Amino acid sequence: MVRIHVKHGGGSGGDGDGEFLYDSETSSTIDEIAKDIIEIANLQSKIQCFAVEFESHLSKLQGDPKVMSLVRALSEATSYASKDQVIHSKPLSLYVLRNHTRNIEKEYSVTHSVMGLSSSDLQQFLSDLQILEENTVQLLWAGRELTRGKKLCDFIGRNEKTKIVIRLQSPIPSPASLTGGEKC
Repeated sequence: MVRIHVKHGGGSGGDGDGEFLYDSETSSTIDEIAKDIIEIANLQSKIQCFAVEFESHLSKLQGDPKVMSLVRALSEATSYASKDQVIHSKPLSLYVLRNHTRNIEKEYSVTHSVMGLSSSDLQQFLSDLQILEENTVQLLWAGRELTRGKKLCDFIGRNEKTKIVIRLQSPIPSPASLTGGEKC
């Protein structure tokens, strides 16, 4: 298995950045890898958004047994989706992240009235979240874009014990589009 260290988020390297490990085979296509890691990055961001949004509401209700299931679900999800998993060399699973977000949403639907929120507030919390779009995000490795339609082995060879770092980046607009579309 190739160990892929994925970095996404703000380009300045601040706390807003997300990162995680993902395992893949060299025979996997870039399209398959992109689909999985973009969804993992979006789920990781979603869990972090839930943690930030719920923190103030849950701190007021600290110790209330009615919200403990939501606190527990949120705690498990944030620890699993944490950047600390990279330090411990633990790759994230798409299926586990999906399960964690479903658990948070389920517990929220049960406890939202105790927190003084409505059921529609959950989607409102996520409205400011920047979701990565699969068809617009570029996968960069060693300063080069991993071209869709090719296999990972076309870029890194067939060694299954390789470790690489990939950065997810939205495409940079061309200078012509920034100046109003005039071409030289």
